[in-house]
Amino acid sequence: MLAALGFCTIGGFLLLTMTKRVSVLVALVLTPVATAVIGGYGDDLGPMALDGLSKVAPTGIMIAFAVLYFSLMIDAGLFEPLIRGILRATRNDPVRITVGTAVLTVCVGLDGDGASTFLITISALLPVYQRLGMSRLVLAGVVGLGAGVMNMIPWGGPTARAAAALKIDTSDIITPLLPALAAGIAWVLLAAYLIGRRERRRLGAIEPAPPAEVAVGDGPGTPRVATRAGVALTVFNVVLTVALLVCLVLEAMPLPVLFVFAFVLALLVNHPRWEDQQELLERHGRSVVLVITMIFAAGVFTGILGGTGMIGKMAEALVDIIPDGLGGHLPVLVAVTSMPLSLVLTPDAYYFGVLPVLAGTADAFGTDHAEIARAAVLGQMTTGFPLSPLTAATFILLSMSGVQLGEHQRFIFRWAFGTTLVMTAAALATGALPL
Repeated sequence: MLAALGFCTIGGFLLLTMTKRVSVLVALVLTPVATAVIGGYGDDLGPMALDGLSKVAPTGIMIAFAVLYFSLMIDAGLFEPLIRGILRATRNDPVRITVGTAVLTVCVGLDGDGASTFLITISALLPVYQRLGMSRLVLAGVVGLGAGVMNMIPWGGPTARAAAALKIDTSDIITPLLPALAAGIAWVLLAAYLIGRRERRRLGAIEPAPPAEVAVGDGPGTPRVATRAGVALTVFNVVLTVALLVCLVLEAMPLPVLFVFAFVLALLVNHPRWEDQQELLERHGRSVVLVITMIFAAGVFTGILGGTGMIGKMAEALVDIIPDGLGGHLPVLVAVTSMPLSLVLTPDAYYFGVLPVLAGTADAFGTDHAEIARAAVLGQMTTGFPLSPLTAATFILLSMSGVQLGEHQRFIFRWAFGTTLVMTAAALATGALPL
């Protein structure tokens, strides 16, 4: 009963959002509330939703101040040299830009945190896409593909969860998968090239624009006046941003605290007058509200699904449907299904609920636990997390790029699933997974 309600919740949510019947925000709250009431959990809705809200609160705080911080830096023209460099290197060519987007995402994704990868890459590249009239779906999709593959690294969430759940070392999981990881990166670059070619055809040949007079001041993406004070302020912004990124990687403080401190300091130095501070907060307040309301709605969604036990029952149901005849091919089966299951199971539910059961089942067929773990990380919340409604990072990607969840899923699902299939084939060819 609970498993059926859980699948109905996920299916109803995807149906409502992909057909644009209601907004994602409404669907995130409406579908779990409806199925929980049907299942007889109406009296417990409050505590379950509050528990989910409390778990995503730190993420919501971090994203609110991160959006404000990077919006302030874009207004200050911090990314203008990078944007101009990208435009020069890519020669205004959509193909070069999409491939460059993938390369930048893979590099930034080395920190293993999807949220910060989305914040940095989208902030830097969105103005480039806007200037050339390129689709924001392309930006969100290519960044999602690159971040998904890089989420496999040992300090990323999925690999760490798999190692903890099965009590094995992360090196036992990721070292044999290094050729598959390289194949995944190569596939992402190929996908970016093909997506870029399609975008080039859509836009037509883009002629290099003649040099325009560069505006100055405090407008979005415009450099400040080249005075001594303006140069000093730019240097301060660069140093502060680099220090922030280093602290994020080193986890010097909790991420929400880092962004709160960095934003307040940047606001005080860049806009010392109270009126200017208020004006900036009002100008970017809409973006912040759109982001954090989505994240808190996702907290209600996962809180109710987890509190009612639907996620646990869905995990058990998925394990039960594996035919005995496929037991010997369990690693391949786990690998192929891992990416789609990101849409219905949270990483904790999959790695701590489903994966141990799959590993126990594999024992009967002489399959090593590490092979099951490797199969799982080829898709579950790696290539799958940038389009899953169960992760807050997905809504960071969507809100910053300005695209809808349903459109994003339709656009990128086949490419993300293709990434998993390519890496699975590479893992089979190199012996990381048994044939």
